[in-house]
This record gives sequence, C-alpha cells and structure tokens, in this order.
Amino acid sequence: MEPDTEAAYADYVQQSWSSLVRAAVFLGARPHEAEDLAQTTLVRCYTGWSRVSSAENRDAYVYRMLLNCLRDSRRTRWWKDRQYDAPLDGARTAEPDATDRVAIADAVHRALGGLTKPNREVVVLRYFVQLTERQTAEALGIPAGTVKSRLSRALAHLAADDHLLDLSGRSPS
Repeated sequence: MEPDTEAAYADYVQQSWSSLVRAAVFLGARPHEAEDLAQTTLVRCYTGWSRVSSAENRDAYVYRMLLNCLRDSRRTRWWKDRQYDAPLDGARTAEPDATDRVAIADAVHRALGGLTKPNREVVVLRYFVQLTERQTAEALGIPAGTVKSRLSRALAHLAADDHLLDLSGRSPS
C-alpha cells in the first residue's frame, strides 16, 4: 500500500474502531468477540481498501462486511459447540439435571411424534442431522421446494405443540 493510502486507512481505523465494536455488541456479540469481529472486518478492509475507499457509501459497505464476519463466526463449529460460563446479564443459569434432560427429550420426542412422517423426516434431517436443504431433498428424493414447504408446516405445528409450550413456560395463544 502506498504511504498516502496507508495513512487514509489508518485514519479510518482510528475513526471507526469504537463504532464497529459497539455495533458488533448490539448485534449480539460479547465484548471480546466484538473486538475480534471489528478487527477481522478491518483486516478485510485493508485487503480490499481500494474497493472500500471508492464505495459510494463506505460506512454501509464496511458494516455489511461486519455483518458478514459475524455470520461467518456463527457458522463455525466452535460457535455452535461452545458454552458460556455466564450469560450476558451476568446471572448464573443452572445446568439441567438428568431429570430435566429426560423431560426435554420426552417433550421433543412427543412433539415430533405429532408430525406426519414426511414432515418429521424433513425436520430431523434438517435440524437434528443438520443437512442443507439440498442434501435433505436429495436424501428424501423430493424437490428443495417441498423441503421448504414441509419445514414451514412442521415448524408451525411444533410452535403450537403443548409439549414444547410446557417446557418454554408459555401458554398456547
């Protein structure tokens, strides 16, 4: 990078750092994760500074990059598998004991049992096995659009299921 361009980039980093971190926190990242996301975003800005600096709306361009970094971080296995020591508000949550886990498993089993076989297959393949829509369609030998419509119907049914509502503490609406 040329010295003038490097200076422009450095000025931009200094001006935007705190707002990028703050935005990442508001998007749901913890403070240390927000700093990592802001740093990753700014590294991507550096590598594509010519596109960033020439963008019609530079801030919108950079915040789109921040959103993409957040989405990328949430897609990783690390994000899905990690557990927190404490929730965001600082309060401790109790780990479910064996009885609670059995109750949850039973409620999920009963709720899935209330679905038609085709809808249950789609839900299990899509959410429990974590296949993509295309992979689910291929596994079941149906079009991807059918996977989407079955998922829609199944999720609507599950959202109103009494067994799952009991777990959430909500009442049917």
